[in-house]
Amino acid sequence: MNTESSAQVGQVVKILKGKEAGEIAVVIAVVDSKFVYIADGSKRKFDSPKKKNVLHLELTPVISSEVVNSLKEIGRVTNGKLRFAVLDFERSAGTSAMKKGE
Repeated sequence: MNTESSAQVGQVVKILKGKEAGEIAVVIAVVDSKFVYIADGSKRKFDSPKKKNVLHLELTPVISSEVVNSLKEIGRVTNGKLRFAVLDFERSAGTSAMKKGE
């Protein structure tokens, strides 16, 4: 499970529990030490993020600087940038072949 104490905005995470288990998403807001809001830009848009318990997520060391900078500058991030961050992580980790149906 997760050994880190807290997630950061812009951090790429893997969902471990729930119906979206196995999916990759990006932390777009931290509620407190237990809960964060996540979105991936395609199924889960920025305007309707999912509130998740940090214990149900696998935190990766990858933090998307584009997402962090966009949230700092204008207070929101485009769904395209979220999709890019997820795809970039999948490419670097080689997990794109692990998608359902392949």
